[in-house]
Amino acid sequence: MAVTGLAKTAGIWTGGLLLGLGLPHLPHLAPPQLTSLLSDLATPDFSLALPSFLKHAQLVRQNQTTNNVTSTADSSSSSPDTPAPFVCDTSHAYRTELVSLEPLIIYIHDLITPAETAALLETGESRFAPSRVTKYGRQQHTSDRTSSSAGLPRDDPAVQCVLGRARAFLGTMLRDGWDEMGPPQLVRYDGQGQRFNVHHDWFDSPVRAADGSDPRRWNRVASFFAVLEDDCVGGETHFPFAEPITAPSPRGEAMWQGGMVGETGEQETDNQDRRPLWREHEDGGLAFRPVAGNAIFWVNLHANGTGDTRTNHAGLPVESGRKTAMNIWPRQYYS
Repeated sequence: MAVTGLAKTAGIWTGGLLLGLGLPHLPHLAPPQLTSLLSDLATPDFSLALPSFLKHAQLVRQNQTTNNVTSTADSSSSSPDTPAPFVCDTSHAYRTELVSLEPLIIYIHDLITPAETAALLETGESRFAPSRVTKYGRQQHTSDRTSSSAGLPRDDPAVQCVLGRARAFLGTMLRDGWDEMGPPQLVRYDGQGQRFNVHHDWFDSPVRAADGSDPRRWNRVASFFAVLEDDCVGGETHFPFAEPITAPSPRGEAMWQGGMVGETGEQETDNQDRRPLWREHEDGGLAFRPVAGNAIFWVNLHANGTGDTRTNHAGLPVESGRKTAMNIWPRQYYS
């Protein structure tokens, strides 16, 4: 190697030694300062690997820059102004109680979570309109039903979550690839006596899709009535022909009661209403008071597909406050 080359090489390594002595300060140098420092050193006319301590300093600076960018991105994505997307709790558990065999009525504790309730109410709020009933194949308003209703889109994440849970509850009652859950609906009763007089959910004879999208006939094989808001006085759901599965007390009490709060899974609070969840109504049958998150399930049809009149029920007047619930009507199809 020529003398000139050796001199340049000696200069490079001498400069490197000086940089090594100043290594503790290198991570604090900005890239332009580090570049300026290196440019003052003699450069060889042959390839020379960057010393390992310089590589380390460069990596430290790059990592600091990357971490700063990541931290900024993370903080912006978790901004409190951005609502968190709904996530279905697939591990959510509920409890059931068998209330009646004539007709079959099952009480479901905690079917819907508070997060699902909030999401469902947000989705349905702008959709509420005066409720209608189906008579003679047509939907119409009637004084028998003075509530408000809101159809829910089945592609909404919270709706899909609740429908999936209800579908799993039904098991083999629905035939996969043939029957379906049907479009759900919110119903709201405000004060001043809003109500829904005695009615049934099933149709007198199977019906076809109103828009002609499916030529098959169907009927509502069962019903879920899940309460979302219960801040009200009144508003019980009354089944006048339902018989409790428990025999009347031999002591001859005037009224049978069941489903005590705190015994079957609900979390008790200081202000919680500790009245029974359902009772024997003074006019006969059973009356269920509204409790947010809980649901009533019943089977509408006999095995031969005809409607079970024992499932007739009423939404008793809401004297004050508000009751909001979700109707789910699984559909059984016929050829």
